[in-house]
Amino acid sequence: MPDFPAGFRWGVSTSAYQIEGATTVDGRGPSIWDTFAREPGRIVDGSTGDEACDHHHRYAEDTALLAGLGVSAYRFSISWPRIQPTGAGPALTAGLDFYDRLVDGLLAAGVDPVATLFHWDLPQALEDAGGWLNRDTAARFAEYADVTAARLGDRVKLWITLNEPFIHMSLGHGMGVHAPGRVLLFDAFPVAHHQLLGHGLAVAALRARTASPVAIANNYSPVRPAGDSDVDRAAAAAYDALHNRLFTDPLLGLGYPDAPGVDPTVVRDGDLDVIAAPIEVLGVNYYNPTGIRAPEEGSPLPFEIVPLDGYPRTAFDWPVAPDGLRELLLQLRDRYGDALPEIQVTESGCAYDDAPDAQGRVDDPERIAYLDGHVRAVHEAIGAGVPVTGYFVWSLLDNWEWAEGFTKRFGLVHVDYPTQRRTPKSSYAWFRDLVRR
Repeated sequence: MPDFPAGFRWGVSTSAYQIEGATTVDGRGPSIWDTFAREPGRIVDGSTGDEACDHHHRYAEDTALLAGLGVSAYRFSISWPRIQPTGAGPALTAGLDFYDRLVDGLLAAGVDPVATLFHWDLPQALEDAGGWLNRDTAARFAEYADVTAARLGDRVKLWITLNEPFIHMSLGHGMGVHAPGRVLLFDAFPVAHHQLLGHGLAVAALRARTASPVAIANNYSPVRPAGDSDVDRAAAAAYDALHNRLFTDPLLGLGYPDAPGVDPTVVRDGDLDVIAAPIEVLGVNYYNPTGIRAPEEGSPLPFEIVPLDGYPRTAFDWPVAPDGLRELLLQLRDRYGDALPEIQVTESGCAYDDAPDAQGRVDDPERIAYLDGHVRAVHEAIGAGVPVTGYFVWSLLDNWEWAEGFTKRFGLVHVDYPTQRRTPKSSYAWFRDLVRR
């Protein structure tokens, strides 16, 4: 493995609803995922995140796993309804106490806390009032950022406002396969704008409470046209603008791109200035490239997503394409130039059907090969001048994988859900040895 710059941040990531469980403990309110998971047919295996990995009660055990892994940082998310059950009003002391204990435990273990404020678990009361379609939710998000940072801002080393706002907009509000289950197609643009507005307002709130750097974590996917025709290239450009530019151009002061669905009437005077508040870090979540071709006549979309052939596949049937990460990082450098802040790869990982053998070991050579390829891709991008300063594996633990329930395993640590027994996989040892080197 090639050498990385001194101080490069090695970490792992999780999210609150996927691991914490304890959904009714200490006054926590319901989130949109609590509601969505109870609707028949929404989750592949009919499960919910009520227990998930029981991290709320087992955080000390999981912190010990982090210490054993030797990572310098742990990216977790804070459950908004655990802090403000209805998404507004005073913070719950008990909710903040949990994250106090987690943060202090991480610091004692020599691990930097990296906190994400919103990883899709919107309080249900806010959704009942319109959710991210309602501009007021952006203001509520800033208040939540303020009360959380007032308690934790002296110890969290990096704040991330939003996780993958494109995915939350497209799958949760465009196509209806994630919570809250709305099917709005391109009428979901207000969700995009209000998330970004909430981000900008939260940046200001965080600046008032902490000197730690601030980031956003966007999902990116290099787009590859399925053919050489002009119509395929036009379809690919439309998808690229929607997936890769809609949530980045405004952050860097370029305004909204010419992307499908953009409605300028939603944008008020001054909004773009708020959204473009400077950030120190751009989080990049990468899993795979996307194949695009021109749609069939009569399609409501200006593009069609198609499989990319010639790649190994994960259990999610996603193509394994490490070079896509290098391609993406170079694309960001070339597209944004000096406006691009420091980059940290805040999610990179893969799902495979891991199971213990007769001796209780969990061998996952496919995940090791995946991570090895993607780490090398990051190194190549750094060599080409891209300012990448960190790499986080998704995920520390096997967890509740949204609409897929417990059917997909991303963890470096295997979780036996009936017993909650944790078993580090061979990829855990591989990543530990990489970090040590």
